[in-house]
Amino acid sequence: MGSLLCADLLPLIAAQAEEADRTRNVSPGVIEAIKASPLLSMSASRELGGLESSVTDVASELGAVAAACGSTAWCLWNHLGVFHLYAGALGPSNIDLLSGIVDRREWVSFPAGAGSRLYGQLHEESETIELSGPTTFGSGARYGDWVGAAFAVVDTDGRPVSPPDLRFTVVEIDGVRVRVEQNWDGASLRASATDTVHHIASRVPISRCSTWYSANRAEVYRRAEYPVIHPRYREDWVGVSNLWLAAQAVAVATAAVVEAADGVRSRRAIIGTAMVDLPMVPMRFGEASAMLQTADAAVKIGCAEIDRRIANAEAPSEGDYQRQLALSAQALRLSREAMDQLLVVQGGNGLRESGSFQRRYRDILAMPLHINAHPDRVYDKIGRHLLNIEPVTKF
Repeated sequence: MGSLLCADLLPLIAAQAEEADRTRNVSPGVIEAIKASPLLSMSASRELGGLESSVTDVASELGAVAAACGSTAWCLWNHLGVFHLYAGALGPSNIDLLSGIVDRREWVSFPAGAGSRLYGQLHEESETIELSGPTTFGSGARYGDWVGAAFAVVDTDGRPVSPPDLRFTVVEIDGVRVRVEQNWDGASLRASATDTVHHIASRVPISRCSTWYSANRAEVYRRAEYPVIHPRYREDWVGVSNLWLAAQAVAVATAAVVEAADGVRSRRAIIGTAMVDLPMVPMRFGEASAMLQTADAAVKIGCAEIDRRIANAEAPSEGDYQRQLALSAQALRLSREAMDQLLVVQGGNGLRESGSFQRRYRDILAMPLHINAHPDRVYDKIGRHLLNIEPVTKF
């Protein structure tokens, strides 16, 4: 790719990284600068007025931002991945809505984590659905304009209808009917604002709702008869966003290696021994570097395979989807292990000193734990697919 779209923003993002970590808020100036840039429209196709950037290019942008500030990248990553979901789930019948979000450079999120209990009641006379309940883990929601909403339709007594009627829609954050509770107090990615979003009898048009396929979403979207705005939206957002997440982890760990290498050259161990003369120090740096080169290759291969399919308007297979999960999971694991090698080199100083290493170390702890990329989920799915047995996870 050419020069990064985020290049001019990187100094601003990096300058506020420590403050963002300390205050648990990305600088308003950074949020405004990102919204004013083309970055938010990268995952939107040209039919929606977006840049239609390649999956590879998005990974490069997110990696660069992550090296400057992990929390900022996490929020931008959520927006780009979630908008991909919005476009895939809402489809051609909602092009005007989606185009408006792109044109106004609005920020989107999707709070749907553990503890979410969102229900919708139909109001046929007004052709609306009334939504009520909490939705959790809305990364970037406090900086955003829209939230995705996966909900169960209930009867007049407030009980889920049978058989279940699951739907998806998007709702504007207004602070009244849709309120963000700023309750993220994380040990890492502190400014990711992974808050709880409450719906208090918010209403959306029934026409804005689509079927929520939940566990078999990836399978449904790749079917030829399922209408999509652009071939890129046949790729499930989980597999794509997992690779983008891994790109961030690789970039964070690589930046940590570079900074640690610069610092260790002038450091002394006990009794004045030069750190670089300790036999295990070069070995650990070498292993960390090898791990990250391997992780970077895995991410680039995974992204290139998706870009090839999109260019050929070729729907992914289940095997392709599993491969995305596998490549990203391994890249995330290697990035975490590379940071562990650095921590051993840093020794007691790594625990005693504040600064970029300990912030990056904490940030990278969260990345493999995101529910979409969690190893317990990913490796079970891959193993069951290999053994041709039914998955047990519901997401």
